[in-house]
Amino acid sequence: MIRFVLPGDIDDASAPSGGNVYDRRLCDALAFEEVAVPGAWPQPDAIACAALDQALGDIPDGETVLLDGLVACGVPEVVVPHARRLRLAVLVHLPLADETGLDPHTAARLDAAEREVLRAASAVIATSPWARRRLEEHHGLTGVNTVTPGTDPAALAPGTDGVSRLLCVASLTPRKGQDVLVEALRPLVGLPWTCELVGPGHAEIDRLDGRIRVSGPLVGAALDAAYAAADLFVLPSRAETYGMVVTEALARGIPVVASSVPDALGRGGVLLPPGDAGALTRALRRWLTDEQHRRDLRHRALKRRAELSTWDETARAMTEVLASLRA
Repeated sequence: MIRFVLPGDIDDASAPSGGNVYDRRLCDALAFEEVAVPGAWPQPDAIACAALDQALGDIPDGETVLLDGLVACGVPEVVVPHARRLRLAVLVHLPLADETGLDPHTAARLDAAEREVLRAASAVIATSPWARRRLEEHHGLTGVNTVTPGTDPAALAPGTDGVSRLLCVASLTPRKGQDVLVEALRPLVGLPWTCELVGPGHAEIDRLDGRIRVSGPLVGAALDAAYAAADLFVLPSRAETYGMVVTEALARGIPVVASSVPDALGRGGVLLPPGDAGALTRALRRWLTDEQHRRDLRHRALKRRAELSTWDETARAMTEVLASLRA
């Protein structure tokens, strides 16, 4: 039985995240023994550190353990000693120092901690080819594995009028770039559009006289309904390792304009430079005013839809990585 060490909030419906969804789908598919450790990861207090140390200490020597990088990578003083007796595989959803808004001292400290943990691990697993290259180049690693997220098959989204309903699904944090989206939409108030922001978190958002709606976190049927009503999906992230919401949109045939998601998007939409409100304005203006461009983006989304991998493929790939540690 493989243990999977997870953040304590993995099933918190009030704060859904791509990393938690990924972890949950792996747990459900592979019947890992879940070890959920509460704490303010990746910067936990002493109580959380002690709980993680105890959880790892309870695992017999030589066992294979998968750790979510959010839990493992910030605390080498806890994890590295156990790497000498356990086969530790660390799953990195986002390099710690890539989180937007960290002060330079904190970013440097987390970066150094992550490097120490990853170099001590028996295996490192990234969730995209971009993330694999980033980890190898930045931390001087070799042989980082890639296990990309899967996508559930979904019905095609009917949308509204085929043009005007924009949707962004992402936590309201600086890294996700909703502020860039607002600035990009500001020059377009003379065109017919509405935009729904779905995701957890709190941020000051200019609603542009009611044209932008902030819906909070949605799951299940409510999230499905938001996708079904969308004509265009927009994700203006400053940094992503993959971008699961992009493939969720593409699985429904929704055209996509996004940044920082080359692996998820493929050739299925418009990829923009991160943080560039002007480029996003131009892309949205073209979407709203050019019917031929809209037809082209819908066609590209449908082609990418046919290429998306499944969660069964993700589970098989993870199984192969972990089995290699026991060979």
